[in-house]
Amino acid sequence: MPDSLLRVLTCGSVDDGKSTLIGRLLFECGSIPDDVMVALESDSRRFGTVENGVDYALLVDGLAAEREQGVTIDVAYRYFETPKRRFILADTPGHQQYTRNMVTGASNSNLAILLVDARKGILDQTRRHAAIASLLGIHDLVLAVNKMDLMGFDEAVFDRIVADFRALLGRLGTMTVTPIPVCARDGDNVTTASSRMPWYTGTTLLKVLEDVELTRADADRPFRMPVQFVNRPDHTFRGYAGTVSAGTIRPGATVVNAATGVEAKIARIVTMDGDLEDAGFDQPVTLVLDREIDASRGDVIAAAPPPRLADQIDCWVVWMDETPLFRGRAYQFMLGARTVTGTITDITNRLDVETLNEIGVRELHLNEIGRVSISLSHPVACETYETSRELGGFILIDRLTRNTVGAGMVTNIHAGRSEVYWHRLDVDKQARAGLNAQKPAVLWFTGLSGAGKSTIANLVEKRLHAMGKHTMVLDGDNVRHGLNRDLGFTEADRVENIRRVAEVSKLFVEAGLIVLVSFISPYRNERMLARDCVEEGEFLEIFVDTPVDECRRRDPKGLYQKADSGQLRNFTGVDAPYEEPLDPEIRLLTLEATPEELAERVVVALRERGIVT
Repeated sequence: MPDSLLRVLTCGSVDDGKSTLIGRLLFECGSIPDDVMVALESDSRRFGTVENGVDYALLVDGLAAEREQGVTIDVAYRYFETPKRRFILADTPGHQQYTRNMVTGASNSNLAILLVDARKGILDQTRRHAAIASLLGIHDLVLAVNKMDLMGFDEAVFDRIVADFRALLGRLGTMTVTPIPVCARDGDNVTTASSRMPWYTGTTLLKVLEDVELTRADADRPFRMPVQFVNRPDHTFRGYAGTVSAGTIRPGATVVNAATGVEAKIARIVTMDGDLEDAGFDQPVTLVLDREIDASRGDVIAAAPPPRLADQIDCWVVWMDETPLFRGRAYQFMLGARTVTGTITDITNRLDVETLNEIGVRELHLNEIGRVSISLSHPVACETYETSRELGGFILIDRLTRNTVGAGMVTNIHAGRSEVYWHRLDVDKQARAGLNAQKPAVLWFTGLSGAGKSTIANLVEKRLHAMGKHTMVLDGDNVRHGLNRDLGFTEADRVENIRRVAEVSKLFVEAGLIVLVSFISPYRNERMLARDCVEEGEFLEIFVDTPVDECRRRDPKGLYQKADSGQLRNFTGVDAPYEEPLDPEIRLLTLEATPEELAERVVVALRERGIVT
């Protein structure tokens, strides 16, 4: 008998009829309560697009904006059942701008219904949704060619669309496709065969949903359970709560914390309804071990062999932010309940949604899908997405806005840095800095071009040098003559510019120096990355706060004049943005004091923090 619960995704381009199909399916299966049906008939008269009839799309288009515009915006979930099976339907938006919502719906689905408007055929958004469904591990797909009534139920139209889609299959991986011609509004081939398309002798949509066999490879894999919560109500009980993502477990079995390698045995499997003799895939449980081990939220309790610890991964990423994805930019990387910093180390290819071929690129833009490499700040227990959705799927979160900006699927795991060991040195940065009665630190001067960063940094270094301190200045212009001479001024190059300087600053800090960095560094994200390179208290953000009009007036290098005349592109303050520091350690208002006075304020601040004595 088929599995009792099937999670179904409906997707496709905008206005292909996804919501109408779901509403009609619920109606045909008798899953609409009488009071809801009365309300639906009333709403159809007010908002509907079906003349003198029921607009079933309104059943799932619940938001006011959806009803007014006649489109799906959010993911709508509907539950229904038949004598053969239970279903959860996810109706996802067709608009390209809501691709992130489609990814959300696809991430938990077993089967996809991909709708195509018979009048329009295969569109870019159709291809994009098919590619995302394939990447997210959906191997069963129903190609529902809708609105056949508007094409006179022409068999040739259906055959042409099916042929066009099958031409894509070689690039979509392993996928079983069942094409069905439908008229969602009237119910043709939804639950019963259509008399208006006698040429079609295949199955109906409902029969496919009821009969599809889903493989349960997760049940046959070694046991895995990501820890969601450490349950410690009092000193007598300590349990690890989570949902089993693979395999089965019984009391007495040996498990290991994948992050530490420490083993223990299962003493009890606890639930709200009492202890269990065993637990399997998708069951929420609390595991009690025979001894206390160091395990916390985000760790993975596993049977042998445990998942690998990765600090570098290759992956597919669906990018969902208006700001492009660049090499060198850092985000919060969240896999399950584990969150670390992930830095983009490479972007190689983008998936062309028109041909489904891969094209070499160096950045990803909104709604694009690409191959990306990520370096993680701490090792994470993970597996490839093909092996495990739970341990192979992740999201990227902007560290400033806290917005989810990308969704990814792990394709390859590297344990690169875990196999490269730190060589312990007897002379460390504290010993080096101690010779000069100073503490190592990065003084990061940021501000617009012409703000006075280099002038003040130079004066601060002269004061520190006179005090016998060891320093090094990294100036934006000087560094571009050597280390960063290969970089331009695009946003991607600016990100890489700061990443390299941050790493060099870290090396000088290890040498025990006070490093004065004078860069425009226009993006908060990159300044945060530079801060993360060194230890707490070793980074001082110094905002040289000068209004842009004053910078224009000074214009010591004539750069604003060139930018205004179009000779210089991507110039900060003119046609490229500058993100002011939100909470700098030191703010220098250059209109209120001389450079010498501002430099003295910096030196005083260094004394107050114990960086110099």
